[in-house]
Amino acid sequence: MRNMVIAAALAGTFFSQQAASLSLAPEEFLASRQLACVLAEQSLGYLSETEYGARTHTVLDGFDDTERDTILAKALGYMDGLMFSIDEGDDDQVHGRLRSYVESSDCESSEYYQATVSL
Repeated sequence: MRNMVIAAALAGTFFSQQAASLSLAPEEFLASRQLACVLAEQSLGYLSETEYGARTHTVLDGFDDTERDTILAKALGYMDGLMFSIDEGDDDQVHGRLRSYVESSDCESSEYYQATVSL
C-alpha cells in the first residue's frame, strides 16, 4: 500500500510538472506571438540571417531555457496552425497565408511590424 502511495505521488508530481511546462504566463504568450511573426517574416525571406538572429534574441531575452523552449514550441505550433488545410506544395497559398499573417493586426500590434517605405 505504501509503495502505491509513493508511486501515485511521484506520478502526480511528474504530470503536474509537465502540465505547468505547457501553460504560458502572459509574458510568454506575448513572446510566442512575437516570435511567430518573426518566423513568418523569415519564411517569406523578409529578414537576413543577422536580422532573424537579432530579433529572435530580442524576443527571447530575459527568459530561461525552459521558457524559451516553450515559447518556441508555441510559436511553431501557431505557424503550423496557420498552414492548416493548405497543400504544402502550393507555394502561392503558403506565401499568401504567411503574408496575410505578417500584415495582420497580430504582427502589426507587436514591435516587429514589417513596414516598407519608398523615397
